[in-house]
Amino acid sequence: MKMNQKIAIVTGAGSGIGRAAALALLRDGWCVALAGRRAKPLQEVAGEWAVGGAALAVPTDVADPVAMRHLFDATVEHFGRVDLLFNNAGNGAPAIPLDELSVEQWKAVVDVNLNGMFYGIQNAFRVMKAQAPRGGRIINNGSISAHVPRPNSIAYTATKHAVSGMTKSASLDGRHFDIAVGQIDVGNADTPLAHRLTQGVMQAHGAVAEEPLMDVGIVGQSVLYMANLPLTANVLFHTVMATRMPFVGRG
Repeated sequence: MKMNQKIAIVTGAGSGIGRAAALALLRDGWCVALAGRRAKPLQEVAGEWAVGGAALAVPTDVADPVAMRHLFDATVEHFGRVDLLFNNAGNGAPAIPLDELSVEQWKAVVDVNLNGMFYGIQNAFRVMKAQAPRGGRIINNGSISAHVPRPNSIAYTATKHAVSGMTKSASLDGRHFDIAVGQIDVGNADTPLAHRLTQGVMQAHGAVAEEPLMDVGIVGQSVLYMANLPLTANVLFHTVMATRMPFVGRG
């Protein structure tokens, strides 16, 4: 490692937004611990950077507090510190009426989107408070759903609204320890999960309509911008979306 090398942890790094953010950070010279439930996609990303040793694949279930502690400890053991957590991993439930949603489906979303986010924040504080130089940055993935719901999305929407509360609370608590906490809210990035939007998705007034997508690499660049700010500055909330997506307005 080079002197002053910056170290990041990215959860959900094997695909979609997490992968785009991890690649943006690696291309900018960061070292990145790649976390996700599936080892193969993580290893594929890490393999592109194997020569420089800048990427470390750490298979992790963010819903498991023991696994999340191991993720941070493994990162510190390998790289020496943690300067950034992109708290990105998320999960959704079927788009069904809320009275048909099972308790198991509800808990599965809460375990990843809410509990997993908390475990990330808590471990980042544990490490960032103790390291020297002290401090670091946390970027939580809130989603457009942190502001407005889609039809039949109560579990995902509730957890993403909760992420905004955790962002504000952690931002306040982090002030005294040089820990900057912010949130990125992404709308309609072209990932395998979101590509269905181009085939039509339920709107608030009941109609089904196609929605435009933006390149997921743009989200990676947004995370990189937030990550590279000095700790004396913070983007508390950052919204990036396809220009023509139906976010603002009535419907």
